[in-house]
Amino acid sequence: MQKDHGSSAPSTPPSARFRHRRRSNEFNFEMSKTNGNHLLINDHDKYKSMWIRACSSLWMLGGFLLIIYMGHLYILAMVVVIQIFMASELFNLLRRAHEDKRLPGFRILNWHFYFTAMLFVYGRILSHQLVNTVTSDKIFYKLVSKLIKYQMVICYFLYIAGVMWFILTLKKKMYKYQFGQFAWTHMILIVVFTQSAFTVANIFEGIFWFLLPASLIAVNDVAAYFFGFFFGKTPLIKLSPKKTWEGFIGASVVTTISAFVLANVFGHFQWLTCPRKDLSTGWLLCDPGPLFKPEYYPLPGWLSRWVLPWKEVAILPVQWHALCLSLFASSIAPFGGFFASGFKRAFKIKDFGDSIPGHGGFTDRMDCQMVMAVFAYIYHQSFVVPQDYTVEMIINEILRSLTLEEQNILYTKLGQILLERMVELY
Repeated sequence: MQKDHGSSAPSTPPSARFRHRRRSNEFNFEMSKTNGNHLLINDHDKYKSMWIRACSSLWMLGGFLLIIYMGHLYILAMVVVIQIFMASELFNLLRRAHEDKRLPGFRILNWHFYFTAMLFVYGRILSHQLVNTVTSDKIFYKLVSKLIKYQMVICYFLYIAGVMWFILTLKKKMYKYQFGQFAWTHMILIVVFTQSAFTVANIFEGIFWFLLPASLIAVNDVAAYFFGFFFGKTPLIKLSPKKTWEGFIGASVVTTISAFVLANVFGHFQWLTCPRKDLSTGWLLCDPGPLFKPEYYPLPGWLSRWVLPWKEVAILPVQWHALCLSLFASSIAPFGGFFASGFKRAFKIKDFGDSIPGHGGFTDRMDCQMVMAVFAYIYHQSFVVPQDYTVEMIINEILRSLTLEEQNILYTKLGQILLERMVELY
């Protein structure tokens, strides 16, 4: 009996007739299953990958050092640009082209929420520096004071306008996708602007407190890559198959040594250690404070006699704080990268983007930096900033919190109080 080949052939689903176009950063998980233990030391293309990463890293390092040299405002601008790229990469992660075509203006709504959050976060952080910048001009001072006073109201109504816009654009059969994008947008804002607030605060406390933590993360990342490249044989965590214990331990040692050395180098530049209290662009000169003044420790006689040519060594007190930062950078901050790796696996992508050759996207480079920036601020406020009020701290708070008229009233009342006490004494 002849078989009916037409009826026995499996039918091809309509979706299979179309070629699936894989995104450039999408990860082939079928291949990852067979190469789950494929370590970097056994990668045949590792030297090509290393060359690409090295070239990209040198370009990034050169640009980063140039911006650091230019000062606080340029560093702030760099942070803003990086965050815009990060937000763009994260916004694109859950977008679907077919649904977006049916929702004109929906992407603009995401950016509306983003820039509203930017105005709220940066407005609150920079308001005090902005007041100090324009105090010499009465017209600008009054304008800035009004903007600062009503900044929260402006941001609130901008946000409400965004919510109303979102509600008016809701379409039948698209509710799930639209509300998913709404929730995803707000999660991105929380992640991006939480760390940005701490990063900007670190910058204005002194470039040192931004530069040192960022440098430690970079050193740890590079050291982990090279130790894993040449010596890595023991897998560290399944979320990142190419991470090894050899890379983790080697990077920890290198990061600790680098922290002690870099803190000493950075601490000798006043323009890195001085806090910025306005929005001017000039270099700063200030009293470096006790943290950045060297303390001398005598060396054992045998060491100075046979090994080293000097009898004492100068150490900045801030170098001991740098060791604490290095401990966090080498042991806790990498979990930010592990979290990002798990996140990418959940969405079946290799990288968040392809903006940086050999590194992926900006989000891939900033995963550990975000964790480190928050810790650096908390550590600085808890263990570095004096807990007791000083004259300078009170004056700064007066300049930040009171208007020019209120400062005049306070000055007059303080003068009266001092005169009364002088009369009582004499």
